Amino acid sequence: MKKVRLGIIGLGAQGGAYAEFIAENRVTNVEIGAICDIDTDKEAVAKEKYSDVPFYDNYIDMIEGGNIDAVVTCVPHYLHPEMGIEALKRDIHALVEKPAGVYTKQVTELNEFAATKPELTFGIMFNQRTNELYQKVKAVIDNGEIGNIRRTNWIITTWWRPQGYYDQSSWRATWEGEGGGVLVNQAPHQLDLLQWICGRPKKVYSNVKYGYQRDIAVEDEVTTLLDYGNGATGVFITCTHDIMGTDRLEIHGDKGKIVVDDSKKVTIKRMHKSEKEMSDTMAWADVTKLFMGGDLSEVYSEEVLEFESVWGAQHTAVMENFAANILDGTPLLAPGSDGIHGVALANAIHLSSWLGKEVELPIDEEVYLSELNKKIEAGRRNPVKK
Repeated sequence: MKKVRLGIIGLGAQGGAYAEFIAENRVTNVEIGAICDIDTDKEAVAKEKYSDVPFYDNYIDMIEGGNIDAVVTCVPHYLHPEMGIEALKRDIHALVEKPAGVYTKQVTELNEFAATKPELTFGIMFNQRTNELYQKVKAVIDNGEIGNIRRTNWIITTWWRPQGYYDQSSWRATWEGEGGGVLVNQAPHQLDLLQWICGRPKKVYSNVKYGYQRDIAVEDEVTTLLDYGNGATGVFITCTHDIMGTDRLEIHGDKGKIVVDDSKKVTIKRMHKSEKEMSDTMAWADVTKLFMGGDLSEVYSEEVLEFESVWGAQHTAVMENFAANILDGTPLLAPGSDGIHGVALANAIHLSSWLGKEVELPIDEEVYLSELNKKIEAGRRNPVKK
């Protein structure tokens, strides 16, 4: 096999973009094997753009059709685990979109089944893991260059969505259709990166607002306190109503600090001595002198790096890596099993707000699912008027 024949399930915005990337030879080791969509209008689109590619209106038929080696699931969130399992059952490699699912119980089922098929490749579209900026930040943390993390702060409010965005379809921004708002639709990449780089929190306490600035049932404003269980804490803030949004990540360690602005510029300050060593050894007179115009280069060095990102390049990098794992065993940048961590954190944030208290991770999957079903049923009885 020289190229992986990829079956694209869902020819919407994301699936359509992936098809174009592949057709433009931007994914060197992948070709389009088949396309599937339940919307019959999409067949005409597919035939016009990709005339030689088989089209299906049922994904099981596509999986069993003999035209593909792998699938990518560009469908609503609830369907990712189901489709991943059905593909793996039939010895088809699976690349699921983010999030891996809506609730951890269904993602656990996907992970457990995937574990029974170790010969198959199971990945997730965490394209930000291929971003050189975040790879650099992770390397600095992993190498201990700023010491042990004491605090993390991420404000990611650049997700402005007007009411018209939510009014496009009745399933949008509903508990039954999407399973959540900004946490499951816009911010999964940041929830993944935060844990991938800084480690998984042990507890969360959240203040979440539902339909705060938009006529929707799900969350459009989130403020969460993270407790990493070792003394380190964090704050995660996101929303969809800030037209002048902020994207700023700060990671404070006992030997330095990292600041990421707009996911483009990173400033790394590396201290020559740890904060504790300075506290234990510096006389107050020296401290006063230092912070009244002294030379701060005596305390830390500073590195500023800027990164440019071509839209789509990170997605194609994940697809190439996924295919390379199938073809020659190249290690996965984003193993599918990692998808549960972001879902678990999103679930914990929801559950904390629903119960009005701090919750520990891992959460009780049955309690979360019970509370989610209550939200779904309430939405059926009293749908938001749009």
